[in-house]
Order: sequence, then structure tokens, then C-alpha cells
Amino acid sequence: MSEFDYDLFVIGGGSGGVRAARVAAATGAKVALAEYNRMGGTCVIRGCVPKKLMVFASSYREGFSDARAYGWDVKDGEFHWDVFRDHLNTELDRLEQVYRNLLDGSGVEVFDSRAVLKDAHNVQFANGVTKSAKHILVATGGHPVKPDMPNAHLGIVSDDIFNLPELPRSLLIVGGGYIACEFACIMAGLGVKVTQFYRGAQILRGFDDEARGLIAEMMREQGIELHTGTNIVEMKPADAQNPEDAVPTQSDAAMGADVKQMQALNTDVKGAGEGPIWVKSTNGREGVFDYVLFATGRSPNTTDMGLEEIGVEIGRRGEVVVDAYSQTAVPSVYAIGDVTNRVNLTPVAIREGMAFVETVFKGNPTPVDHDLIPSAIFTQPEYGTIGMTEEDAREQEEIEVYCTSFRPMQTAFAGKPGRVLMKLVVSKANRKILGCHIVAPNAGEMIQLAGIAVKMGATKEDFDRTVAVHPTMSEEIVTMRDPIRTA
Repeated sequence: MSEFDYDLFVIGGGSGGVRAARVAAATGAKVALAEYNRMGGTCVIRGCVPKKLMVFASSYREGFSDARAYGWDVKDGEFHWDVFRDHLNTELDRLEQVYRNLLDGSGVEVFDSRAVLKDAHNVQFANGVTKSAKHILVATGGHPVKPDMPNAHLGIVSDDIFNLPELPRSLLIVGGGYIACEFACIMAGLGVKVTQFYRGAQILRGFDDEARGLIAEMMREQGIELHTGTNIVEMKPADAQNPEDAVPTQSDAAMGADVKQMQALNTDVKGAGEGPIWVKSTNGREGVFDYVLFATGRSPNTTDMGLEEIGVEIGRRGEVVVDAYSQTAVPSVYAIGDVTNRVNLTPVAIREGMAFVETVFKGNPTPVDHDLIPSAIFTQPEYGTIGMTEEDAREQEEIEVYCTSFRPMQTAFAGKPGRVLMKLVVSKANRKILGCHIVAPNAGEMIQLAGIAVKMGATKEDFDRTVAVHPTMSEEIVTMRDPIRTA
């Protein structure tokens, strides 16, 4: 009989934790998992899945006018937020049950409770019950945070957007990352008047300059009031007479961060901003908005989990520090996913979970491969990317850049101004594709397939030898013969 209750105890029921638990159980290990919120984690419940469904919902608005251009006798429809929201919640309930069924079918014991680490082999639930395990896997993910400024409590975060009691007439989004830009496009597509502030010179910092420039241009074409080099100076309830009348907010650290943030999920968020909010910005403008959405960053869920107390190293941003095999400074404790703040993407967390099982339960030490990960930003149009940006690549070696931008057939026929971008960054030395960047409808679908070639080490000549599929947007990725510049 084992000296431990379980071979593996997983803390966190998101995509990475659930996958690791199921695969470990398939090896014959005795596995348990604790999750105190909803099974499925950020991606399924308050991230990728509901966001993508909102992207689909918002895209129909343009579809009405496109259909008329193609000869269909259709009228602009009216979007009913309550109908969509209720249907969305039903779908999320279904998906959560799917996750529970998968765990049950795999023989994983599930505890609907918060769990913290007591020592290297013991976890404790909220009711004081303790369970032991030979290995502990921390997969608690992360949460969005609000800036440390007066009256930040009046704003909402991305987790809240799916549960708004009604669709706002006006929305201010603060931030310039992919979450901010995705929701700007979504809400504008649903008919909301969207304003976006970003303190930097251009949105989507860290991505290819040419691609993010086109996305910013297209967002403005959609009617989004995008203000770069801009931030909030002051915010208060619109009916407050003086800034001093409003109650200042505490910082995230002072509030206890993770737990209090997460406990507020999936609730009616009207209380986050009773009535409209008055905002003054650094560019001197003043405005009143129904809601202010802060999309200014996320933090790992590591607060009050007992990690540092047992010797697990916590990094500067609150992340669990791990090695290439996802092992912490405490040999029996591992961590995967957003809580490690390596590459915060759902498929990466799943891969990390699989590598963990290979290493610990299959005797096959497997480091996590974080190189050349394809990803997509679901703005409208989408942005699919893999590899280096032009800016990063030219800092490392001599390159050639192949790029084209054009109006695609479908929208050009409808008289729309939108353009797409296809771009390859190529090494002069070995001709390998160092980076591929696509800004276009369904770019996420395209980059998944292009990513296979890039991951395999394809050269520009490999792309050139590939016969184009005509007529498609993506054919341009294999028909660009001459570089537009070298660096």
C-alpha cells in the first residue's frame, strides 16, 4: 500500500490540469484534482471559448450589408444581448459538464474546493481536510488585474464581459494587447460605441510592426476610436461632483489578489460601475462611458497557496519558477500553464501537461518545446503569426522580407475598403522561413497549416515550389517571388 493517498494531486481544473490528470490516470496512477471555481478554467469558462463565440456573433453585423452587395434582399437585424448571453451560458454549462465527464471517465477523483499546499506532499482543502500525494501539479492559471489607481473598482475586466446585464451603448477599453483589441472589435461589431486608450505608440506591442499597423488601421475603419499614447488620468461616477467624492480603490495586492478576483467571476457585474463613468485622459479629453474595461494585464494565481512557505520559488511577476521539465525548487511539486507565465496559451498548457506526464509517469524525460508556436489574435480581421517579427529577425541576421497587401475578392466585390496582409521573413543565410504573418479573415485557420511548414524548417523555395490554390487569399503566401526589402 502506498504511503500517499494519491500518486498525483492536481490543483486547478483548467485545460492543462485536466489533461495532465487524465493522461496520468491512464498510466494507472491514482489521481485527484481540486478546483474551487468552474471546471474548464479560463479558456473554457471566461476566455478563448466564450470570446470566440462573441467573435462569431459580432461578425454577422457586417454580413448583412455584404449579403445585399451579393444580391440578397436582407435587412439589418437587431442584436439581442440577453438571447446570446443565455445561449452562451447554456453552452458553457455543457462544456463544463463535458470536462467533468472526462475526468470521471478517466477515474480521476474531483474535489470542488480550493486547495493549498501544506508541505511537499500534502494539500489542504478549505474545510481543513488534508490529502497526501507523491507528486503535486500546480495548474491554477491566472487572472486579469486592474491598475492601481483611484476608483479602478468602477471598471470591469475581461472575465466580467460575458455576464453584463445589458449591452452597453458606450465602452472605454484601456489597454493595447490582444485581449483589449479583440474585445474592441467584438463590441464594435455588436453595435457598441467603442473607445480604446493605449499608453504605447502602437497597439499589440511585441508583434510585427507592419501587421499591427494594418490592424490598427482596420479597427479605425470599423469606427473604433483608437487613441495611442493615451491613458486615464482620472475616473469617477459621472454624477459625482468632485473626484474626492468617489471612494479610492485598494491595490490588487492589498485586496488579496487571486482569490478575491476569482471569487467575483461569473456574477452580475453591474455593481462594478453603478451608472455611467466619467473619464479624463492624458490627451485632455473628457468623456462619459457606460463601462470601462481594463485589459491591462494578468497575474498568476499564486497568492496564499503556501508555495513560498514550502520552498517553491516565486518570480518577480508572481509566477511559479520551473525548469525545462516544469519542476519547481521542491522536487515533488511541478507547475504548468499560465501560473508559470512562460507562454500563456491554452494549447501550450496542454502540451506542458503532456510533457509532465511523459517525464514523471512514463519515465521519458521530456522538456517543453516553446519554440515556434503558432498563435492567432481574433481581431477583425484576424492576425495569425508564427516565428520572429521582422524587427526581431533583422537584429539577429541578414534577412529578406516578402510581403503583399491587397483587397480580398469577397469584400472588394461588396465595396468594402478592408485589406489583408501576407508576410514572410526569410533568412538570407539558409533561406529558412523565420517568421510568417497573416492579417486576414480566418488567419487563425491559415497559420495553423503554415505553422507546420515553418516548424519543419521550410525554406522560401519550399513555399515557392508549392502550387497555389486559386482563387484564395492564402495563395499569395506561395506566389511572392521578389523581396520588397532586405535588412
